[in-house]
This record gives sequence, C-alpha cells and structure tokens, in this order.
Amino acid sequence: MDAESGPTRRGEWWAGVRALAPMLLGVVPFGLIYGVLAVGAGMPAWLACAMSAIVFGGASQMILTQLWAAGTPAAIVATTVAMVNLRHALYSATIAPALAHLPRRWKALIAYLLTDEAFAAMTRRLGDDPVQRRYRHWYFFGAGFALWSSWQLSTLAGVLVGAQVPRHWPLDFFLPLTFIAIIVPGLKHRSHIAAAVTASVLAVLCFNVPHKLGLMAAALGGIAVGMLLLPRQSGPAGKERTA
Repeated sequence: MDAESGPTRRGEWWAGVRALAPMLLGVVPFGLIYGVLAVGAGMPAWLACAMSAIVFGGASQMILTQLWAAGTPAAIVATTVAMVNLRHALYSATIAPALAHLPRRWKALIAYLLTDEAFAAMTRRLGDDPVQRRYRHWYFFGAGFALWSSWQLSTLAGVLVGAQVPRHWPLDFFLPLTFIAIIVPGLKHRSHIAAAVTASVLAVLCFNVPHKLGLMAAALGGIAVGMLLLPRQSGPAGKERTA
C-alpha cells in the first residue's frame, strides 16, 4: 500500500492474504486429515470436497464425518453441526458494524468466508481510521479467500491420498488427536480448562448413547460449566484471571 496515495483495493486484498498466511501452517494439515478421514469413513470423494465448499468449517466437517460413519440420522447431524457453529454468530455480531455500509453481495461474501482464522485476521482492522476503512472489506475478502482456497486444495489432496489408504486402518484415531491439538493451545483461563475437562468427562461417560448424542451433551455441559465459572473469575478490570 502506498502511504501517499492511500489504500487501494488490490493493496488491501493482498494485505489480507498476508495476514492470514501464517495461519495456513495449521489449516493445510487439518484439511489433509479431513480429506483422508472422510474417504476412510466411506464418504464419496465428490461429497467430501463439496462439504468443504458448502460447509467450509473444519471442526464442523470433522464432526459431520464422524457422525456419517456412525450412521447418525440427518436431523441429529444437522443439530450437532449447528451447535458447533454457534460461535459464528458472535463473530458476525463483531464484524457486522464494519460491513453495515456495504451492499448485500459483499455482506454475503464476507459472511461465507468468516471462519475462526479469518475472524482473527479481520479483527485487526476493526479500529482503522476513516481513510483505511474505505477498502477495508477488500482486506476481509483477501484474508477469507486465502483460507478458503487453501482449505479446498488441502481437502482435495487429502481425498486423493485417502483413496489409497486401506479402509481397515484406524484413521478415526487421528480425529480426537487433531481436536486436542487445536483446543489445548487455547486453554488460557480457568473457565476454559473447566469447560474442556467437563466436556471430556461427559463425552467419555456418554460414549454409548445412541446416535452420538453424547457429543451434544458434552458440548452443552462444557459450555454451562465455562459460563458459570466465568463471572466468578472476573477481576476489577473485568479480565479473567489465567490458570
């Protein structure tokens, strides 16, 4: 971006791509694992790739794959995936004021591309001055597109690799390991740890519940415990104490 001429569409788009690039180190392996697991679960290759384009959510797709393999009814699959994606409502509420002046096509595009990693990149530009705000939505677009394209390619690569992997290999073992690797670095506060421990215990206790409803019970239990502990740990400055 030229400091004298101000921001441009192209400059902002590439700035968004660069902001998201470091996060791809974690996204690409995750996409590969999803593609391998989806094929290993018996999902057609075209459907596994279509899910990455339509659902476009790593955690949701991993859980959906597990439920697919278990023969879970569609209604329960949809409900579980919707619960996992509830956090996107908070992301949308945070980003919405920055998009209020844009036409619907832009709002729809940014909403589609809004993921955990893209949200982290987008929030860096929410406090921009009026000059920077002019093409800020191009920054959002660049960040979201960088993640989207990488996710599609890594999923395709995983599907192609997964087609060569014998079905009897215990690929589903990598699913909990992947989630552990994603979640553990984010456990920075006591309420986070309590929520994770509660959800883990409930998931084990409810393992044999039909249709994988134990996952829903574990999620609700973890959220409830985390919310109950959060207010009690807020200090005078309104910030939660770390563990």
